[in-house]
This record gives sequence, C-alpha cells and structure tokens, in this order.
Amino acid sequence: MTELLHTPLHDLHVELGAKMVPFAGYAMPVQYPMGVMQEHTHTREKAGLFDVSHMGQVIVKGDDFAAAALALEKLIPVDILGLKQDRQRYGFFTNDAGGIMDDLMLANRGDHVFVVVNAACKIADIVHMQENLSGVTVTEITDRALLALQGPAASDVLATLDPKAADMRFMDVATLSLAGAECWVSRSGYTGEDGYEISVPATQAAELARQLLAHVDVTPIGLGARDSLRLESGLCLYGHDIDTDTTPTTASLNWAVQKVRRTGGDRQGGFPGAEIVLAELTNGATNKRVGLLPEGRAPMREGVVLFATTDDQTPIGKITSGGFGPTIGGPMAMGYLPTAQAIIGTTVYGELRGKRLPLTVTSLPFTPANFKR
Repeated sequence: MTELLHTPLHDLHVELGAKMVPFAGYAMPVQYPMGVMQEHTHTREKAGLFDVSHMGQVIVKGDDFAAAALALEKLIPVDILGLKQDRQRYGFFTNDAGGIMDDLMLANRGDHVFVVVNAACKIADIVHMQENLSGVTVTEITDRALLALQGPAASDVLATLDPKAADMRFMDVATLSLAGAECWVSRSGYTGEDGYEISVPATQAAELARQLLAHVDVTPIGLGARDSLRLESGLCLYGHDIDTDTTPTTASLNWAVQKVRRTGGDRQGGFPGAEIVLAELTNGATNKRVGLLPEGRAPMREGVVLFATTDDQTPIGKITSGGFGPTIGGPMAMGYLPTAQAIIGTTVYGELRGKRLPLTVTSLPFTPANFKR
C-alpha cells in the first residue's frame, strides 16, 4: 500500500485526539472527541475549523488575467473573463460527453487565476490543464496549507486577527495578515454557513490553527461533520453526486453556467462537450438531481435504488448521498430521478433491506444557507 500523505496539521490533529482515516491519499481527521453530531451542531451555531489542505491549490497565469481566463474558458463552461478582481466563482471541468470531470473554485487575483480543486482529482486536473491550455503556466502550490473556518461566529473570530475579514462579502477574496502569516482568504466554504477558506504558508499553518482554536467559539471539525453539513446544504460531493457521467443540467447546476457561455451568448460554447451541455441547458435533461426526505428515522445511504411504486421491478433512479441531518432532525438524501418524477412532493420508494420504503422529493437545500451577501 502507498503510504498516506500528511497535511501540515497532522501532528495537531493527533494532539487533539482526532480519529484519523485514509481519504484521497491523505491521513485525515474524521472526528474529534466531541463526536460528529456535536461537531456539526457547533459549526451551525458557532464556528468550526476544518483542515482541507489535501485540496489542490493551483495558479494559472498568462500575460494578464484576461489571457489566463480565456484559456481556462476552453475547459470550463463558466464566465471567467467577466469575474471581477478579488472575486471568486464556482465552476467545473467538462469532458467531451458533457460530463463533469471535477468541480472547483476559481478566483481573479489580478494577474492570475487561483484555482482550488478536489483532492482526489488534483493530479489529473493539473495534467489536464497543462496538456490542454496554451499561452499560460499552470503551477501547483505545494508549500501552503488550506484551512476552512465556518459558522455564524467565523467573521467575528477572524476579525480578531485581521479586522478586514469582517468587510468581505460572500465570494470575496483578499490577502489578510493572520497570526503573522500572509494568507489568501475567500469568504466561502462547504457548509452552507458564513465562513472563510484560508490558504496559509505550510510552516505557519499550525500556529494559525492554534490561535483560531484558542477562541472560545471555535472547535476542530472532521470529515464526518463536513459531510453532513454539506449534505444538509444541498452541496455536491465529487465522485458521488457528480462525476464524469453527470452533466451540469442533470446535476441541477444550471445556475453555474452564465448567459455569456450559453447559446446566443458572446462566448457561447468552446468547451468540451459544449454541444451536449448547451442543448440540455436549453431543452432540459432526462434526469435530475433532487433532494429526498425518507419517512421515519432510518437514513437511506448512497447506492439505495429508487422505484416509482412498491411493486415496480425496474428502478428509476438511485441515491448518491444520504445520512442523518442533525439540524433538520431526521434523515436526508440526494439522488437522481427522471425529470417526470423529479417534482417536489412526488413519492418514490427506496429498497432498504428487502423493503420498499417511501421518500418524498423535496427542494434543496435542506437547511437555509447563511452566506453574507
């Protein structure tokens, strides 16, 4: 077996009593002594600190921002050129079939695009960019950690280290001085709560984490609560809810493709799978990602097959993520259904331990977002 990689915060996780598990080639904390349920609730009520240093941090640079943006638009079907300086946007790479190769965040940092990609895909993503982009350099940043401070108290906490943090809006990016470190900070995250993602020099990451954790409102949070928080917030997990066989429209991510890149836009198409993606954006897809609420208390997890009735032999869909939502106080799931059944209020049936149990199609997110607009 390949030896697991360690993030710059590995020793701190061990010191804090984390249960470490393999994840995307890294040893990562799945939970701390507080436990997943309390970590989840603490993040919703106060602030949680996550180590996301396993993610890929990449700089794409050309002669100027426009050059880098236009190059990336050949691989990513979103408006990068129109992204204002010190602003961030969600996007994804597509393949020739219109499927999603990875989802990512990209920011306009003045003379370059700063891209954050998923850990399990980062090697392939970097190769994809290096092989398919011309006139730009693609550089992986390997000497910085990545932290996420999430929750309603996050702004007040981070402002104790740099008051400018409080002035940032959702999806703003800035360079802040935190615990003596020059940090690249975005007001964003993966929990549905207000918060920040913080790129910090690896050698200064542990000290920054300790200063944040010294605040009475902050506690460390592991992968377990990260998953339940993002699921309650209706956010996709790559490799589960979206993958190379999932198009943006099927994944209910139409909102991420701006008009300028759609049919009739000034820079329509020009990305892999554009013909398929643009047709679906105009006409709709045959299947759709939806929220699902199982009846009762038993969660239905990834892989559960969905049927239209209790008697049908042919499945119509499946669950891609599922679990218990501490905030909503019950089970929740996301999955795919034919568009005809993907209507709020529709009842479908999941097969669990040989029984067909009902689920109701519901809107996403399961719990309202609390971003600072």
